Amino acid sequence: MSTAAVTPARPGTVLADLLPSPTLRAGGASTRVRDLALVLGGAALTGLAAQIAVPVPGSPVPVTGQTFAALLVGTTLGARRGVSSLAVYALAGLAGVPWFAGGSSGVSVSFGYIIGMILATAAVGALARRGADRSAARMAGTMLLGEAIIYLVGVPYLAYAADMSASAAIAAGLTPFLIGDAVKAVLAMGLLPTAWKLVKE
Repeated sequence: MSTAAVTPARPGTVLADLLPSPTLRAGGASTRVRDLALVLGGAALTGLAAQIAVPVPGSPVPVTGQTFAALLVGTTLGARRGVSSLAVYALAGLAGVPWFAGGSSGVSVSFGYIIGMILATAAVGALARRGADRSAARMAGTMLLGEAIIYLVGVPYLAYAADMSASAAIAAGLTPFLIGDAVKAVLAMGLLPTAWKLVKE
Protein backbone atom coordinates (compact mmCIF):
# COMPACT_ATOMS: atom_id res chain seq x y z
CA MET A 1 0.00 0.00 0.00
CA SER A 2 1.40 3.41 -0.95
CA THR A 3 0.58 6.85 0.31
CA ALA A 4 -0.25 10.07 -1.46
CA ALA A 5 2.07 13.05 -1.38
CA VAL A 6 1.77 15.49 1.48
CA THR A 7 -0.76 18.20 0.68
CA PRO A 8 0.78 21.68 0.52
CA ALA A 9 -0.37 24.16 3.15
CA ARG A 10 -2.95 26.70 2.04
CA PRO A 11 -5.43 29.08 3.70
CA GLY A 12 -8.09 27.17 5.61
CA THR A 13 -5.74 24.25 6.28
CA VAL A 14 -5.00 22.72 9.67
CA LEU A 15 -2.00 20.54 10.39
CA ALA A 16 -3.91 17.27 10.06
CA ASP A 17 -4.88 18.18 6.49
CA LEU A 18 -1.23 17.85 5.52
CA LEU A 19 -1.13 14.17 6.42
CA PRO A 20 -1.28 11.85 3.42
CA SER A 21 -4.33 9.67 2.93
CA PRO A 22 -3.82 5.95 2.33
CA THR A 23 -4.36 4.75 -1.22
CA LEU A 24 -7.07 2.11 -1.12
CA ARG A 25 -7.67 -0.36 -3.91
CA ALA A 26 -11.41 0.14 -3.66
CA GLY A 27 -10.87 3.90 -4.06
CA GLY A 28 -13.01 6.79 -2.86
CA ALA A 29 -12.70 6.20 0.88
CA SER A 30 -9.08 7.11 1.63
CA THR A 31 -9.85 10.50 3.18
CA ARG A 32 -12.59 9.02 5.36
CA VAL A 33 -10.21 6.32 6.59
CA ARG A 34 -7.64 8.97 7.48
CA ASP A 35 -10.24 11.12 9.22
CA LEU A 36 -11.56 8.16 11.23
CA ALA A 37 -8.02 7.33 12.35
CA LEU A 38 -7.46 10.96 13.36
CA VAL A 39 -10.73 11.10 15.31
CA LEU A 40 -9.98 7.90 17.20
CA GLY A 41 -6.38 8.97 17.76
CA GLY A 42 -7.52 12.32 19.16
CA ALA A 43 -9.89 10.59 21.58
CA ALA A 44 -7.15 8.19 22.68
CA LEU A 45 -4.66 11.04 23.16
CA THR A 46 -7.14 12.91 25.34
CA GLY A 47 -7.81 9.78 27.38
CA LEU A 48 -4.10 9.12 27.82
CA ALA A 49 -3.41 12.71 28.88
CA ALA A 50 -6.26 12.50 31.41
CA GLN A 51 -4.26 9.86 33.28
CA ILE A 52 -1.75 12.56 34.21
CA ALA A 53 -3.82 13.63 37.20
CA VAL A 54 -2.64 15.49 40.29
CA PRO A 55 -5.17 15.96 43.12
CA VAL A 56 -5.83 19.52 44.27
CA PRO A 57 -6.36 19.86 48.04
CA GLY A 58 -9.94 20.93 48.78
CA SER A 59 -11.11 20.41 45.19
CA PRO A 60 -12.84 17.43 43.54
CA VAL A 61 -11.21 18.44 40.25
CA PRO A 62 -7.60 17.32 39.67
CA VAL A 63 -4.97 18.99 37.54
CA THR A 64 -4.66 16.87 34.39
CA GLY A 65 -3.17 16.95 30.91
CA GLN A 66 -6.67 16.41 29.55
CA THR A 67 -7.56 20.00 28.68
CA PHE A 68 -4.22 20.64 26.97
CA ALA A 69 -4.64 17.50 24.86
CA ALA A 70 -8.23 18.38 23.96
CA LEU A 71 -7.28 21.86 22.78
CA LEU A 72 -4.35 20.51 20.78
CA VAL A 73 -6.72 18.00 19.16
CA GLY A 74 -9.00 20.86 18.16
CA THR A 75 -6.26 23.04 16.70
CA THR A 76 -4.49 20.26 14.82
CA LEU A 77 -7.55 18.39 13.53
CA GLY A 78 -9.94 21.31 12.97
CA ALA A 79 -13.41 21.79 14.40
CA ARG A 80 -15.27 18.91 12.75
CA ARG A 81 -12.76 16.16 13.48
CA GLY A 82 -11.84 17.69 16.84
CA VAL A 83 -15.43 17.75 18.06
CA SER A 84 -15.89 14.19 16.82
CA SER A 85 -12.80 13.11 18.79
CA LEU A 86 -14.01 14.68 22.01
CA ALA A 87 -17.53 13.32 21.49
CA VAL A 88 -16.07 9.81 21.11
CA TYR A 89 -13.99 10.41 24.25
CA ALA A 90 -17.01 11.60 26.25
CA LEU A 91 -19.43 8.91 25.06
CA ALA A 92 -16.94 6.09 25.57
CA GLY A 93 -16.18 7.36 29.07
CA LEU A 94 -19.88 7.51 29.88
CA ALA A 95 -20.21 3.95 28.60
CA GLY A 96 -17.56 2.77 31.06
CA VAL A 97 -14.18 3.16 29.36
CA PRO A 98 -11.90 4.18 32.28
CA TRP A 99 -10.13 7.07 30.56
CA PHE A 100 -11.52 10.11 32.30
CA ALA A 101 -9.21 11.80 34.84
CA GLY A 102 -7.31 9.27 36.93
CA GLY A 103 -8.87 6.23 35.25
CA SER A 104 -12.46 7.11 36.09
CA SER A 105 -15.57 6.82 33.94
CA GLY A 106 -19.23 7.82 34.03
CA VAL A 107 -20.75 11.09 35.21
CA SER A 108 -18.98 12.97 38.00
CA VAL A 109 -19.03 16.50 39.38
CA SER A 110 -16.29 17.38 36.91
CA PHE A 111 -18.13 16.13 33.82
CA GLY A 112 -19.02 19.71 32.90
CA TYR A 113 -15.38 20.28 32.00
CA ILE A 114 -15.60 17.52 29.41
CA ILE A 115 -18.71 19.13 27.92
CA GLY A 116 -16.80 22.39 27.87
CA MET A 117 -13.90 20.69 26.09
CA ILE A 118 -16.19 19.66 23.24
CA LEU A 119 -17.36 23.25 22.78
CA ALA A 120 -13.84 24.62 23.16
CA THR A 121 -12.53 22.19 20.57
CA ALA A 122 -15.07 23.54 18.09
CA ALA A 123 -13.94 27.11 18.76
CA VAL A 124 -10.19 26.53 18.59
CA GLY A 125 -10.56 24.29 15.56
CA ALA A 126 -12.47 27.00 13.70
CA LEU A 127 -9.83 29.58 14.65
CA ALA A 128 -7.03 27.27 13.53
CA ARG A 129 -8.61 27.11 10.08
CA ARG A 130 -8.25 30.90 10.04
CA GLY A 131 -4.53 30.67 10.81
CA ALA A 132 -4.65 31.17 14.58
CA ASP A 133 -2.15 28.33 15.12
CA ARG A 134 0.54 29.84 12.88
CA SER A 135 1.86 32.58 15.18
CA ALA A 136 2.81 32.52 18.86
CA ALA A 137 0.59 35.42 19.94
CA ARG A 138 -2.52 34.15 18.16
CA MET A 139 -1.93 30.62 19.40
CA ALA A 140 -1.73 31.85 23.00
CA GLY A 141 -4.98 33.75 22.57
CA THR A 142 -6.63 30.71 21.01
CA MET A 143 -5.61 28.48 23.91
CA LEU A 144 -6.78 31.01 26.50
CA LEU A 145 -10.13 31.32 24.73
CA GLY A 146 -10.52 27.55 24.68
CA GLU A 147 -9.68 27.30 28.38
CA ALA A 148 -12.18 30.06 29.16
CA ILE A 149 -14.94 28.14 27.37
CA ILE A 150 -14.10 25.02 29.36
CA TYR A 151 -14.42 26.93 32.63
CA LEU A 152 -17.61 28.70 31.56
CA VAL A 153 -19.25 25.27 31.38
CA GLY A 154 -17.25 23.32 33.95
CA VAL A 155 -17.46 25.68 36.92
CA PRO A 156 -21.27 26.18 36.87
CA TYR A 157 -21.70 22.42 36.38
CA LEU A 158 -19.44 21.81 39.37
CA ALA A 159 -21.46 24.24 41.48
CA TYR A 160 -24.68 22.46 40.55
CA ALA A 161 -23.44 18.87 40.78
CA ALA A 162 -21.51 19.35 44.03
CA ASP A 163 -24.09 21.71 45.56
CA MET A 164 -21.53 24.51 45.93
CA SER A 165 -21.98 28.24 45.97
CA ALA A 166 -20.63 30.14 42.97
CA SER A 167 -17.69 31.46 44.98
CA ALA A 168 -16.85 28.00 46.31
CA ALA A 169 -17.00 26.50 42.81
CA ILE A 170 -14.68 29.21 41.49
CA ALA A 171 -12.26 28.61 44.36
CA ALA A 172 -12.30 24.84 43.80
CA GLY A 173 -12.71 24.62 40.04
CA LEU A 174 -10.99 27.66 38.57
CA THR A 175 -8.47 29.48 40.76
CA PRO A 176 -6.10 26.53 41.40
CA PHE A 177 -5.69 25.94 37.66
CA LEU A 178 -4.85 29.42 36.38
CA ILE A 179 -1.07 29.09 36.61
CA GLY A 180 -1.14 25.72 34.87
CA ASP A 181 -3.32 27.16 32.12
CA ALA A 182 -0.82 29.94 31.54
CA VAL A 183 1.93 27.33 31.19
CA LYS A 184 -0.18 25.37 28.68
CA ALA A 185 -0.68 28.53 26.62
CA VAL A 186 3.07 29.14 26.58
CA LEU A 187 3.75 25.57 25.47
CA ALA A 188 1.21 25.87 22.67
CA MET A 189 2.76 29.19 21.60
CA GLY A 190 5.92 27.30 20.72
CA LEU A 191 4.55 23.93 19.64
CA LEU A 192 2.03 24.73 16.91
CA PRO A 193 3.81 27.62 15.14
CA THR A 194 7.01 25.53 15.16
CA ALA A 195 5.16 22.63 13.59
CA TRP A 196 4.01 24.93 10.78
CA LYS A 197 7.56 26.10 10.20
CA LEU A 198 8.72 22.50 9.94
CA VAL A 199 6.20 21.73 7.22
CA LYS A 200 7.28 24.93 5.40
CA GLU A 201 3.92 26.69 5.23
